[in-house]
Amino acid sequence: MHTRVILVRHGESTFNVLSMVQGRGNLERPELQSVLTERGQQQARLAGSALQNLTLHGIYVSPLVRAQQTAELLCQAMPSYLPRIPHPDLMEVDLREWEGMTFDQVKAAFPEDYAHWRYEAHQLRLGDRFPIMDLLSQARRFWDQVLPKHQGQTLLLVAHSGINRALICAALGLPPQEYHRIQQANGGISVLNFRGDRVQLESANLTTHLAPLLGSVLPPPRKQQQGCRLLLVRHGETDWNRQQRFQGQRDIPLNDQGRLQARRAAEFLKEVPIHCAFSSPLSRSLETAQQILSLHSQVPLTQVPALQEISHGTWEGKLESELRAIDGELLERWQSQPEVVQMPEGENLDQVWDRVRGAWEELVAKVPPQQTALVVAHDAVNKAILCQLFDRPPAAFWMFKQGNGSVTVIDLPRGDDHPPLLQALNITAHLEQGVLDRTAAGAL
Repeated sequence: MHTRVILVRHGESTFNVLSMVQGRGNLERPELQSVLTERGQQQARLAGSALQNLTLHGIYVSPLVRAQQTAELLCQAMPSYLPRIPHPDLMEVDLREWEGMTFDQVKAAFPEDYAHWRYEAHQLRLGDRFPIMDLLSQARRFWDQVLPKHQGQTLLLVAHSGINRALICAALGLPPQEYHRIQQANGGISVLNFRGDRVQLESANLTTHLAPLLGSVLPPPRKQQQGCRLLLVRHGETDWNRQQRFQGQRDIPLNDQGRLQARRAAEFLKEVPIHCAFSSPLSRSLETAQQILSLHSQVPLTQVPALQEISHGTWEGKLESELRAIDGELLERWQSQPEVVQMPEGENLDQVWDRVRGAWEELVAKVPPQQTALVVAHDAVNKAILCQLFDRPPAAFWMFKQGNGSVTVIDLPRGDDHPPLLQALNITAHLEQGVLDRTAAGAL
């Protein structure tokens, strides 16, 4: 049993359009009241349509007007009524000194503070406050207050870019410097799963439902992006995934469902420019990559041996249920403390981290600025890549979900010498499953 929390950022606001700092000023200063634009209203309705088949047990909303408007429009698409509970700890970051100014005006008037905001937001100080550190404390307080009331239930939170980032960072235990590295688009949807002491980011910044407005199935890169974009894909389903059988480096092919997932991923990405591609040499990844590239003629595909799945050693070919009977103690450690497990005659996660780090750095260096690369690999490998992007150790292995046929979008907005931006995590909407990832979990 776990608690699922769905986060939605409010729709586009009048201040968003003008690139103005909005913060939380509209509570006390009516002249700074930021409200939804017509486009923002459409985003809210589309988010509601994307969520309409979910059973919710509670809806919490920021008291700020743009979030309240979003929640009202979103809930009109819901089949049943739930009261919307305003919660002060869902308010946006407090930037009172800047509110009502454009970001260009802030940059001109406060260049040093603005540089902190853009690149080291946790170090920003305004007056006697550290706004991002205060926001992270606010997010932790929200989780402490609300989660115990909703064990095993599904919650919807409608709030803002800043607080949503802070909620994700606080839940995952990410350090403050990661605050700006998880994108939250207007109308975007993210999903967190709480299972006891373990928290998993199932998906982040899903925007496929907004494609009619965005003109793309993926969130757009930042303006004046200097670096490349990487599309990280997990291979389609195999019979061993479906059976919850450990496959590791066994060369297990896609099953019929996996081939369908690969075709749907190809259709999903057919209008997305792809300039080069990399894949694990194992057939399940290679076939997935080839299917996607069938709609992108003349894109070169490079096989990268270091992107092979973790070697499970003597566990390969065994069902999870079989291992529970014959090696239950080690399996339990793998599921609770994966960083301490040495797979019998296989690898440990430190070894996976080392080979994946080198492979990722090499392939990123091969992608020219402002081009897009496709990278198709495996569950454990993709998890290792994502953890390392956030400087997380093997102990964080279960932090990010990767479904069969899913697409994750990683941008390098300032080039490959600077921290990456997680634009979207674990998109599975193209698999006709709605917002939630319902792919076969597999033994991992």
